[in-house]
Amino acid sequence: MHTITLIKGDGIGPSIMDEAVKVINASGVNITWEEAFAGQSAFEKFGNPLPDETMASFDKNRIAFKGPLTTVVGTGFRSINVALRQKYELYANVRPAKSWPGIKTRFEDVDIVIVRENTEGLYAGLEHYLTPKKDIAESLAVVTRAASQKIIDYAFQYARDNQRKKVTVCHKANILKYTQGLFLDVARETAVRYPDIQFDEKIIDAACMHMVMNPNQFDVVVCTNMFGDILSDLTAGLVGGLGLIPGANIGEDAALFEAVHGSAPDITGKNLANPTAVIMAGAMMLTHIGETEAAARIVKAVEKVVNEGQWVTPDLNPNSKSGTIEMGDAIVAALAE
Repeated sequence: MHTITLIKGDGIGPSIMDEAVKVINASGVNITWEEAFAGQSAFEKFGNPLPDETMASFDKNRIAFKGPLTTVVGTGFRSINVALRQKYELYANVRPAKSWPGIKTRFEDVDIVIVRENTEGLYAGLEHYLTPKKDIAESLAVVTRAASQKIIDYAFQYARDNQRKKVTVCHKANILKYTQGLFLDVARETAVRYPDIQFDEKIIDAACMHMVMNPNQFDVVVCTNMFGDILSDLTAGLVGGLGLIPGANIGEDAALFEAVHGSAPDITGKNLANPTAVIMAGAMMLTHIGETEAAARIVKAVEKVVNEGQWVTPDLNPNSKSGTIEMGDAIVAALAE
């Protein structure tokens, strides 16, 4: 029995999360879902975009499954996602991007995992104005040896555990010699302890160029917070978009799994939202809690439905007449086969 904090989110969040929960329940895993609120919906309901009740649920369960959130403008947290990552020290953001045979893209056989440091760097939130007129602003990038060591160890261990062959560190140490230099130094030192894993290093701008010219040269990629944010969207574009990309935020004793796309208010309530990303995030969550057999069956069912292209949302097949609910039903049916 697992108890998991369920945050359906805003916009299309409730509709895609309902399908994800339906699929996970159909896999036979015994889960008690404890619903909590965050984002715009929480602000409207409780006057707080991240209520104490939500934090208490996550504190207790240590595993959360989350839909996309709308950040409230002008009040509350700069980013609820960042607040959750920092509060629970969810130091590793993991986003796999893998080609789907049924989705036509510029490349085939892309299989890249972005491992991103998730708590510091330029997203640490240390910024301010330098003048009373607010015409000069400054942001501070914080990179520590401790956090760098944790994320780089995670990347190498992930590669080893998942039969991956190479880890590439992406950096800007040629210019940012202290912050990025520290991160690169830790990567080089760590690589020596993993002789079975090939190690590569690329300057971030060159890495972007190489990734859109020949993405097959990349396997596991590790980088600091902002670079990882950018690269994970780039890799999503290589395989068909953010609607296909799951995300995991992993800490030492807590974890949060989510779709990484936005809340898409323009299609809310229209049965058009693609649930693939969040269902695949649910499969990552099941793997994390030890339900590996169920996770593998869900991945296989999603792949079958997406690659066949009949019961998918219109963003995946413009000729499809099905929507969010029908796609969820098709994945449940594929699970039963």
